[in-house]
Amino acid sequence: MAINKSKVAIGFIVAGVLTVSFGTVLAFVGPLIIDDQIVKNTVIDPKNEMSYTMWKDVPVPFYMSVYFYHIHNPQEVLRGEKPMLEQKGPYVYRKRIQKDNITFHPNSTVSYREYRTYFFEPSMSSGNESDIVTIPNMLVLGAAVMMENLPYAVKLMISATFKTFKEGAFLTKTVGELMWGYDSGLVDFLNKYLPGMLPSTGKFGLFAEFNNSDTGLFTIFTGKDNIRNVHKVDSWNGLTELSYWRTPQCNMINGTAGQMWPPFMTKESTLPFYSPDACRSMELVYQRPGEMQGIPYFRYVAPKTLFANGTDYAPNEGFCPCRQSGVLNVSSCRHNSPVFISHPHFYNADPVLLDYVHGLSPNEDEHGLFIDIHPQTGVPLNVSIRLQLNLYVKRVAGITETGSLAEMLMPMIWFEESGYIDGPILKTFHTNLVVLPTVMEYMQYGFIALGLATIVIATLVHRKLKRNKCDAGNGSASSEENDLLLQDEMD
Repeated sequence: MAINKSKVAIGFIVAGVLTVSFGTVLAFVGPLIIDDQIVKNTVIDPKNEMSYTMWKDVPVPFYMSVYFYHIHNPQEVLRGEKPMLEQKGPYVYRKRIQKDNITFHPNSTVSYREYRTYFFEPSMSSGNESDIVTIPNMLVLGAAVMMENLPYAVKLMISATFKTFKEGAFLTKTVGELMWGYDSGLVDFLNKYLPGMLPSTGKFGLFAEFNNSDTGLFTIFTGKDNIRNVHKVDSWNGLTELSYWRTPQCNMINGTAGQMWPPFMTKESTLPFYSPDACRSMELVYQRPGEMQGIPYFRYVAPKTLFANGTDYAPNEGFCPCRQSGVLNVSSCRHNSPVFISHPHFYNADPVLLDYVHGLSPNEDEHGLFIDIHPQTGVPLNVSIRLQLNLYVKRVAGITETGSLAEMLMPMIWFEESGYIDGPILKTFHTNLVVLPTVMEYMQYGFIALGLATIVIATLVHRKLKRNKCDAGNGSASSEENDLLLQDEMD
């Protein structure tokens, strides 16, 4: 049976058209399929085994690196001289994070408590917990400022109490004691006769409240009804707003709990989150794009307005009473202790703060905070949150421990909480969010190219066959005419 080559060519043209159509449809439908999968895997749902497990028990190793400002000249500082600071550290702690008491609610929210535990990592640290450092004594210098307006006689009694328990303006302790607590007769006395004055009832330490503790009861949206709300905080400890600050805007609980964000972010998106440790909501802004082992990200950083005072940035007026720009007064949520937070080394703060002490040298690479987010999923790839703890100190008449201390914000410590996706999680992330979309993209363009090539080749073949057929027909007609002419001549 003879094959009709012309019909075969037409068949190939039709196949090419279908292939181009399939590639074109794939170009439009492919991204929708990927987005749909992202939505399904981003919703907080126990049925999403991998993503739910990652949310519940954060598998990424997190570390807290702590740097102490050791004071070399404490006696001279009491005579009014500038503190000479030496940065010691980092003292690195591995942070284990685990969510518990997880309860899902009918209104597409879930409640949980997140517990954190810290483990010292000697191999990653520049020193040991047995290292000795000297820092301001918060119990003495903080209490002096808090009680500045009390009657003079009362302040003399307070000063006598400090002397009884041998508490001075500065503490010289080991890193471990300053971090997690030390025995203090004064602390025991205050907890017995003035309960509630101190944040803890046991040993007194800068991070005593943090270890083996939770960050409060968070209720966040699961994203089941609206993916744009996933991870956003609905309430914290039953509150939808705070009471620490002076304006409704400053008391708002905005954004997520600070671990993940809604997907499909753009360069215009911001990164809002609520931090119980900072007692407020914060918002980071887009800085630049980047790549981490082939995975694209958006870098978000703190704007200069984050810790600006109310004079330089009016919306921050509610966080006052303020001092210089670049520091946040958190005394209202820290038992009225005159504590301020800032970026390390007063980065992005009023330069006058650097004049109060010796030994600070701020720069963005070492002291700026950032979060690198995969914009399609809202998952952080690399995180570095850096904050500094400062104590407002001054000479207080009647409390002789303050000597001739100059009024200043004295840096005590700064710490960095950091973590990044690595290992099998990064490979899975790379495969699902980079390799598969790239393969799909190449496939769609491949189908279009293959279809167009098939159409062109089949069309050329068809035209050639048609031309050959015409030429063959013309040849037969000419032959018949010649035969007739020969026959006429013979007749």
